[in-house]
Amino acid sequence: MEGIAIMTSGGDAAGMNPAVKSAVDYSISKGLKPYLIRDGLRGMIDGDISAATREDVSGILHRGGTVLRSSRSKRFFEYEYRKQAYDNLQKLGINKLIVIGGDGSFAALNQFYADFGVPFAGIPATIDNDIPGTDYCLGVDTALNMIRDSVDSIRDTATSFNRAFVIETMGRDCGYLAMVSALSSGAEICIVPELEYDLDAIGQRLRKDIENGRSSILAIVAEGTNMAEYLTRWITVNLNMETRLTVLGHVQRGGSPTVNDRIMAYKFSVAAVDSLLAGHTNKIMVFREGQLGALDIETVNSSKVELDPQIIDLCGHLTK
Repeated sequence: MEGIAIMTSGGDAAGMNPAVKSAVDYSISKGLKPYLIRDGLRGMIDGDISAATREDVSGILHRGGTVLRSSRSKRFFEYEYRKQAYDNLQKLGINKLIVIGGDGSFAALNQFYADFGVPFAGIPATIDNDIPGTDYCLGVDTALNMIRDSVDSIRDTATSFNRAFVIETMGRDCGYLAMVSALSSGAEICIVPELEYDLDAIGQRLRKDIENGRSSILAIVAEGTNMAEYLTRWITVNLNMETRLTVLGHVQRGGSPTVNDRIMAYKFSVAAVDSLLAGHTNKIMVFREGQLGALDIETVNSSKVELDPQIIDLCGHLTK
């Protein structure tokens, strides 16, 4: 039987476990012999690879994170360690790979393909939703729901004590989580890399609201702007309102995958296996305008992230 290995790499995201389960189940149904690589690229190098059965992935669907664990291996940048990883795959008859992760993981596997000709299919999984070419990445919906729960609880406290809260979400270079969270939570301020903001205009708008009875303020800030602490002080001084900063941090990565993330995991995994069986070598599964598709890794790596322009437009009034 032809061997196919499944791995998770990079930052963990809810939806990875459903993708692993689906990839194993579907591979078996297509006559392939699935293997699981633990600890990502490090596991490939160290040979932490084992054959998988349906029983091995039973009961992981509802779990957050990744049961296969993940790592970022500097050793993989060196040819000798990539050769060691290749030898490990060859010993087990593995000649196809599925990697569930982000663009860094895809780039690593693309180099691996260039070295040894082992084809791979990539499944986008990152809560930042910042992989070019796809409108959706696994883990995003779960992260948004985790943020929603936290923000709703903070809003309760804000209204109870006449306070302002600044909430920092993940998003190093991409403000998707912050923008969608701001819209879905009714925030008064949203600061993200994609939008220019005017604190003077924001101050004028909110001072009028306070005069008209507003007793609390909620601001959502993407971490990549480095504005959370400054905005906290700014609100305190300029709006004369007691202000607290909450950095949500890694709580956004956790949680049981939502229904949407579970279904998208199935769709991505089936598409990945089918892509490899069709003879494609280094395709990334994508979801664009409601349709599944695939893009060459070179196209993904050379493109820029394009967020939904409607989401960006809807957040415009929160920046001025």
